[in-house]
Amino acid sequence: MATQSSPTSIGKEESLSLVGHRHACHVMLYADTKAKLFGRTPIKHIVLMQMRFDGLLGFPGGLVESKENLEAGLSRELGEELGMAVPITPQDHVVSCPAPSCPNLITHFYVKKMEESEIKEVERAAVTMATDHGLEVMGMVRVPLYFLKNGGGLPSFLSHSFISNSRSQLLSALQQFGLVSQRELDEAVRQADQLRQRPNAQ
Repeated sequence: MATQSSPTSIGKEESLSLVGHRHACHVMLYADTKAKLFGRTPIKHIVLMQMRFDGLLGFPGGLVESKENLEAGLSRELGEELGMAVPITPQDHVVSCPAPSCPNLITHFYVKKMEESEIKEVERAAVTMATDHGLEVMGMVRVPLYFLKNGGGLPSFLSHSFISNSRSQLLSALQQFGLVSQRELDEAVRQADQLRQRPNAQ
């Protein structure tokens, strides 16, 4: 399989019992759409990520405070980064993993499906209401799930730089929730790797 391997997962409750570990929660918000790019290329799904202050792509969320409920902590972080309340429930939890590059940090990944109108409201609030906009968060971005000529679309998006394990989280979620087929994901990763190897690649 061409998609990159994911970090070893750990049970959510088991992770909470670990002594001396911090916890970070992030969420992928998505919605179905009938919109078409240039009136002909179906977009099918709106998947939100964000450009961080360090220029890396990631998902909204952040560190949960000590003894803070994971979902409550994630909702608090979303209020700061998105400028509006987005309720997160235990049912939205997908996977928990030790952070690959940060000892004693557990990352908890959530996926929440919304209506297209709600996603658009999140995008508006992130620009006009979020206290972190322009500071910790430089803006929300939509993941292009389509393929264009010369690697445009999803392959080009995947060729950019992502924070920690957010790229593998994205690929896994796209497959798990049926937003992109495994065959298409493998092809997107293959093309993305080729794009990154080009002499003029950033």
